[in-house]
Amino acid sequence: MNIKTVLAATAFGAAMATSALAQTVGVSWSNFQEERWKTDEAAIVAALEAAGMSYISTDAQSSSSKQLSDVESLIAQGADALIILAQDAQAIGPAVEAAADEGIPVVGYDRLIEDPRAFYLTFDNVEVGRMQARAVFAALPAGNYVMIKGSPTDPNADFLRGGQQEILQAAIDAGDITIVAEAYTDGWLPANAQRNMEQILTAQDNKVDAVVASNDGTAGGVVAALTAQGMDGIPVSGQDGDHAALNRVASGTQTVSVWKDARALGKAAGEIAAALAGGAAMADVDGAGSWTSPAGTEMTAIFLAPVPITADNLDVVVDAGWITQESLCQGVSNGPSPCN
Repeated sequence: MNIKTVLAATAFGAAMATSALAQTVGVSWSNFQEERWKTDEAAIVAALEAAGMSYISTDAQSSSSKQLSDVESLIAQGADALIILAQDAQAIGPAVEAAADEGIPVVGYDRLIEDPRAFYLTFDNVEVGRMQARAVFAALPAGNYVMIKGSPTDPNADFLRGGQQEILQAAIDAGDITIVAEAYTDGWLPANAQRNMEQILTAQDNKVDAVVASNDGTAGGVVAALTAQGMDGIPVSGQDGDHAALNRVASGTQTVSVWKDARALGKAAGEIAAALAGGAAMADVDGAGSWTSPAGTEMTAIFLAPVPITADNLDVVVDAGWITQESLCQGVSNGPSPCN
């Protein structure tokens, strides 16, 4: 069957009943310096504590080779299940193999690990790409577009880019939109996105009207490059609901941040990992379904539903307790609600 998108409130209670014997879940982070992973971690820890389990973690610091040794370390420390945020979807393969050899279940967290032995948990990233492009297109349905993509080692970068293209293709075919440049962003690092954008602006003699950036970190780099050229305020997309990005939406320098509530994703990951560590089969996890990857791999997966945040619905993230009104509206006067 096709995997269904499930809402953040998905319950995993039935599968959780099998987790009583599990002791520890190990989490391998790709780069814990990014703002959003701290929110994910807090939700994972809370879910594991509720299941009576402990938490250990490592930070690969954007190194795929370090991540492999990190996973070995987590296994050596006695992890009963692993949650892996892969730095490099291809390079992580030996880590999954090592876990499988030890009978340790793996949750591929937020990024695809192309291995049927890994449970895939993420948001619908193709839909995130559609939401990004829809918002930018609504703001500017014609002109010169730049596509700032994610890391070339992360399958999400291409899922997002595919969704973006779906929305823009008709306008491209009609000649209304011209994609004048696009670039991957190594490691999703804002500094790399800024450098890419600076080079594109130079090459295009600043003749850029809109930027579809694939997450809030890259959007921040893009906005910095645009601001240096006095071009801040042109449509720019992002995702993750980073506080700085939501403030940019309030101030008008970013058009949309597609909010993927990391609290819901982390909670689900903790509950799934606990259930799998306790002996539950992947297919028995509540909300799980079969999904076929673009490469044809049959996976067991859950996709959560994202929400695009623009100047028209900033109250949503405040009402949800994701960000305070003070943080959202810092430096903003006479802005959109609730910054007015």
